[in-house]
Amino acid sequence: MQKQLPQKLLRRLLANSKRSDRELAKRLDVSQPTISRIRSRLEKKGLIKDYTITPDFTQMGFEILALTFVKMRAEILSPEVMDGAKKYAEKWPNVIFASSGEGLGMTGVIISFHKDYTEYHSRLNRLRVDWKEFTEDIRSFIISLKEGEFKRFSLTHLADVPI
Repeated sequence: MQKQLPQKLLRRLLANSKRSDRELAKRLDVSQPTISRIRSRLEKKGLIKDYTITPDFTQMGFEILALTFVKMRAEILSPEVMDGAKKYAEKWPNVIFASSGEGLGMTGVIISFHKDYTEYHSRLNRLRVDWKEFTEDIRSFIISLKEGEFKRFSLTHLADVPI
């Protein structure tokens, strides 16, 4: 049980990060100091990076969620270029995730929220101009947040995924 306790705690926090250590201890059938100690250890190790919410994005003023796929020119990729890409992504607060990867013939992905199509298009054009010497292709899949959803965007769903 003790070996599985950190994993169980992480899953309970995914389901509801507002729970107090006392509530979590009761749910996991251990003492509150044990939960506090494990939580602190998980934070120090970087397994818990943030405690956050999943808002209604349309109520926040966003109409579009964009998945932008980038194909970087392999011959010029270097640690410096990758570091520059990281710093570039950090400057855009509407970007919630950016990473290198592989699939669909692309080598990177950017996930971002936008207030409307005009703002999205402006950001995409800025990306094309700023990174034209490093990219071969940039393509997007855009989602209208007003059209409805099949499953709400939330990390809480991961709490029940078997490992």
